[in-house]
Parts: sequence; C-alpha cells; structure tokens
Amino acid sequence: MQTSTNGTIISLCKDYGNSPMRLMDVVQAVQAKFGHVSGEAMEIIARQLGTHRVEVQGVVSFYAFLSEQPQGKIVIRLSNCAMGNIGGAQQIGEALEQELGISFGQTTPDSMISLEHTSCIGMCDQCPAALVNDVVVTGLTPDSAREMARKLKQTGDPRSLITQPGEGNNASELVNQMVRNNLRKAGEVIFSDYQPGAALAKALELSPEELIGQIKDSKLRGRGGAGFPTGMKWEFARRAKGERRFVICNADEGEPGTFKDRVILTQMPELMIEGMTLAGYAIGSSEGIIYLRGEYAYLRRFLEATLDQRRAAGLLGKDIGGKAGFYFDIRIQMGAGAYICGEETALIASAEGGRGEPKNRPPFPAQKGYLDAPTIVNNVETFCCAARVAENGPAWFAAIGDPESPGTKLLSVSGDIERPGVYEMEMGVTVTELLAEVGAQDAVAVQVGGPSGQCIGQDKFDNRISYSDLATGGSMMVFGPQRDVLEIASHFMEFFIEESCGFCTPCRVGNVLLKQRLDLIREGQGEPSDIDYLTELGKAVKVTSRCGLGQTSPNPILTTIENFRALYDSKLHEVTDGMQSTFDINKALGDAVRVQGRQPVHFDD
Repeated sequence: MQTSTNGTIISLCKDYGNSPMRLMDVVQAVQAKFGHVSGEAMEIIARQLGTHRVEVQGVVSFYAFLSEQPQGKIVIRLSNCAMGNIGGAQQIGEALEQELGISFGQTTPDSMISLEHTSCIGMCDQCPAALVNDVVVTGLTPDSAREMARKLKQTGDPRSLITQPGEGNNASELVNQMVRNNLRKAGEVIFSDYQPGAALAKALELSPEELIGQIKDSKLRGRGGAGFPTGMKWEFARRAKGERRFVICNADEGEPGTFKDRVILTQMPELMIEGMTLAGYAIGSSEGIIYLRGEYAYLRRFLEATLDQRRAAGLLGKDIGGKAGFYFDIRIQMGAGAYICGEETALIASAEGGRGEPKNRPPFPAQKGYLDAPTIVNNVETFCCAARVAENGPAWFAAIGDPESPGTKLLSVSGDIERPGVYEMEMGVTVTELLAEVGAQDAVAVQVGGPSGQCIGQDKFDNRISYSDLATGGSMMVFGPQRDVLEIASHFMEFFIEESCGFCTPCRVGNVLLKQRLDLIREGQGEPSDIDYLTELGKAVKVTSRCGLGQTSPNPILTTIENFRALYDSKLHEVTDGMQSTFDINKALGDAVRVQGRQPVHFDD
C-alpha cells in the first residue's frame, strides 16, 4: 500500500481520536474514501486503534454497506422489499442488468458501477426505490431504471439523478433529495405546531424526579413496538449506579414497511432532539447519541446543522435553557446496513464500534448499556412524545386515544392502497377505520408491525391498534385480493434469513428450515403433518433464540397459519401410500447422477 494511502488512513483514525469505540466511523470513512476496506487497511486501522485485525474484519464483514473487496465508484442498491417486489423490482433489476451488462453482485469492467440488492430502505410509500451511493431514487420503472443507468455512465455523478427535489425539508440544500414526505394526516402530538425550547422551559422548572413522574403519569410507552413504559425506563436509568450516563435515540427503523421516523427526522428533528435533552436532564446524562440508519445517510448534514442551531440557541451544550450546570450534547453515529441494529443491545454494540450482535440480558441497558454505563434507548417517535408531555402535561397526553395506550401513533401505510404515506392516528383506531382513511376497501390481509408482527385477515379488521390489542411499531402493509399471502410470508422469511446475525443456531438454522418447508407447501408438495412441523419448529425458534429477531422471525408463518389456514389446506395432500411427498428422490440423487454420469439402477425407467 502506498505511503500516501497509509497516511490517509492514519489521518482518518486520528479524526476519531484513535479510539476503538469509533471503529464504525473509521471503517465507514475508509470505505467512502477507497471504495472498500482492504486487508492492508484493516492492519493499519487495527494498529492505530490498538485493537486486533480480526476485530476490524469482524465489523467490515458484518455490515451490508461495508466491503472487503473493491466496489465501483457508484453503488446502486436496489430495494427488493415486499413493496418493491409488488411494484416490479424484479423487472427493474433485469433492466439494470441489461443496461449495465452486469449481474447483481458484480461491478462494471471500468470499475465505475456496482449493482447490489438491499432490503427495505425506508421508501415503501414510493417504491420501487434504490440507493445510488447516498442518493435516493424513487418510483422506478424499467424505463426510468435504464435511463438512470445511462445517465450514471455518462456523468459518473449520482447527484445528476436529482431532477425534482421532494417537498418540505427534502428540498433543503442540506438534503436535496427527491424523497416525498407523504404526510397524509397530522395529529395533535407529533406533527402539531412546535415552538423550540417550549418543552424544555417547562421541564427545567421541575426536578428530574418530577419530570420522570410526569412521563410516568402520562402512561407513555415506547413507540418502537415493545411498548415498555418510558417513565419507568428513565427511572431505572436515573437510579442505576454510574458516573456517566447516556441517552441514545434509535433512528434505525429497519422493519420493512416502516418509514415514519424518516418523516420526523426530515420535518420535526428539533422535537426529537428536545425529547432527548429532556431525557438527559431526567437521568443526569450529559451525552446523547443519535444512531442513524445507513439508509438515511442523506439526512446527516441536515441533522448536524439542526444540532448546531440548537447549540447556538442555548438548547444544547452548556447551561441549557439558562439552567446552570445542565450540560447535554449529542453526536450522530451512523449505521451501515444491518436490520438487527434496531434491537437496542445490538445497536449499543454497534455504537461501541463492534459487530451489531445482541447482548445477553440482564443486565438491561438502563443498568449497563453503552460503555457499561446506565443508558436509555428510545426511538425517534418516543422522544417526540416525551417532549409533548413536558410541554402540555401528562393529563393532556393521557386523555388522547386509548385509555390504556394513550397518545397518537404514527403509522407507515403502504401496499395496495390509494394513499400510501404516514398517518398520525389516535391510539385505539380500528384497522377498518384505518383502511377507509388510506383507501383500501378491498384489502384481504394486513401485515401489522412489519414481518416481525402479525398478518391478519378480514375477521380481525375490527381490532384496535394499541398495546393491548394490535401492537405495532408503525409498519402497516396492506394486501389486496390479487396477492399471494404465502408468497409474501416466504419473502419475509428470506428477509430474516438474510438479516440474522448468525450467533445462535435456532435463528440461523431454524429460519432456513421453516422457509424450506413453507416453500414445499407452496409448490404443492406439502402434507397435513407439515403444519404441525411448522408450528412446533416456529415456536421452538421463538423461545430458544437469543434476541428479538429470532424471537419474532417465525411470525410470518405462524400468523398466516393462524389467520389464513384455508390457504395452507388448499395446497396440502393427504398421504395414503406411506410415501413422504416432500421428498423428491430424483432431486436428492441429482449430484450423484451428475458425478457418476448415469441414472441409478433402482430408479432407472
């Protein structure tokens, strides 16, 4: 490796204090500079950060947006999520392959353009979509994909693809993307009028304990899906022992079908930051981290500018809001394309510079989280709600929506509907009411809470969206009568297989076995006992997996068995001859036939 290259990498390491805790930032900077992180680069990074090369390689090999092998100057990542596939992602992929003369996973001979698939990029309301470096291209068709490829070959500049900026802050020079917000319905909590600092001013009149009491009285629960009481989490962190404490915002919404945090980050970032600042005051923290998913890298400059504005206004940094001694500031930590990092302990591991592998619990993050210090992790929407509670009072918030699950809920709605986008609805709204709002009168299935949630049929459309009935982190995918529910379930299983970190066997192997058996049923080779197999194996994967991914990954199969059993039964066959219909002897002997160059004697017709 050339001396100048060595010097560049050494300089990048210095930019992050030669700290192994900033390994994620270093390898991403090297990736951005050289198009990959080579073995030699890993050696230099390890030496500079005082760690081992295997630690560096472990990180590089873990994240989808990092690569040990050279990539093109431009990387096209086509989203092949469920919504993208419905919109024709396969045909778009074929058009890109034809125009570029390469297949997915390859780079053009001039090293200019690489072509890759990726899972959901948070654009399900405007799919099919692709990331071209950090430029988002939405609403793709085969023709526009060909035109995109031609323009990239001509200009070599992804920014040349931006022809019509989206609305709102998407048109800001700091964002400058074609992304649309598609905010279809604004409620009184998140997207109502906002006065920067108003919530802080009221909160700082209270003691930290009194502020936590208000959050508890409001009955606010985490909006990420798990629904843990926010005030209780803050109280645990405040009471935990430790000299340093941290506030982390989980802005890594990776659940397919979810894109509501993207709209908050674009239009209401100050409200979220204000909520984080309140949390810092409540638990006695001076350090905050926004963990931003790699797919939203295009928002980083805008968010950095927003943080600067808050510092200039005295709403971040020293003596915030005139409160002597109250210091709190925030930095942004970028993700690099790993769904599992939406799980809070995996997110913490990633922010610490490592692979995004979940940690054992207990201890819980509120006791020992980031750098083993008391840490609260809440998502973007939760911090916004907390700020509104401080601004308007707990009674105001508790009076909205469902008595047991008060407040509003942001729903990202996509699929076979007339008006895809973000809806702020009061908790307790029924699925039927939501479908009427979004224009989906002929829906036959709704995936509530993304692939890790549940797929419900029409008999459950009168159920309510709340923590006591249908809980969701926000993803609502709607499917009309023309869709194959079992095909969608199979696609979701493929997603989980791809995104499993591979740490524990039930998740790593179990999901593969589940998908294989589901696909055999889809192909008409299933028998009634396969339903028992899927049910038992699915439950085993849920109870024996280490983290939330494996504990929910069988849900696409288990919930479709529960709610769409007739679809399964229509493809099953009773076994009357004692033969196993799922076993294909000719297929099983295929490799042996090829090696020996002849058909087996016993089965030769």
